[in-house]
Amino acid sequence: MRRKKIALITGSTSGIGRATARLMASHGVHVIICGRRQSRLDELSEELRTMTQVHALNFDVREREAVFEAIESLPSEFAEIDILINNAGNAHGLDPIQSGNMDDWDAMMDINVKGLLYVSRAIIPKMTARRSGHIINIGSTAGKEVYPKGNVYCASKHAVDAINQGMRLDLNGLGIKVGAINPGLVETEFSEVRFKGDSNRAEKVYQNYTPLYPGDIADIIWFAVTRPPHVNIADLTVMCLDQASSTIVNKTQ
Repeated sequence: MRRKKIALITGSTSGIGRATARLMASHGVHVIICGRRQSRLDELSEELRTMTQVHALNFDVREREAVFEAIESLPSEFAEIDILINNAGNAHGLDPIQSGNMDDWDAMMDINVKGLLYVSRAIIPKMTARRSGHIINIGSTAGKEVYPKGNVYCASKHAVDAINQGMRLDLNGLGIKVGAINPGLVETEFSEVRFKGDSNRAEKVYQNYTPLYPGDIADIIWFAVTRPPHVNIADLTVMCLDQASSTIVNKTQ
């Protein structure tokens, strides 16, 4: 009997990661949910266990040793990861380069770039040994263009775009699919984090038009991972109907 596939999803405790974990669980995929907030991991684990087998890992992708220790701690029934969703990411601040907060810069580069690399490095060797696996890197339209005051966040997502392409080149011929999903405006906790808890400012980002929702991106991820073996969704950009670019959004509702 063929075993169920196992998916590891970083940033599982909110937004796109949580929606993806729920959707995969609903289809019987065994899921490894990862995040920094234990209470949210516990809550999500309880929910998902009604649908599938689930294992929770509490770690911060910025901490290299913690990443490797967490993944090495996986029980045997979860050790062979088939699908890696590099979803953990963040934006901090929206400032011009000359007055940017360097702690914000560090947070974005450490999570969006180095965290993705650490998790990938911990998992890819087992995929190459099996000559099988699927990696989806969650990028952004900010990795395709640069907008005013987006400087370092855009740089971090351009790096994700380059890493995704580099992964696909390096892993070519080893039976591993590599692709990126690059969303535009998705209504999540993203803006609240960017604006450091200013919920009123965050809410205005999504007013007077219909943005994307986490479930929309989860659906696209599921589509990507369920293509036939010879099909790889290498790079996909998705925006809501009212978004034409990072700075052009039709807000007429």
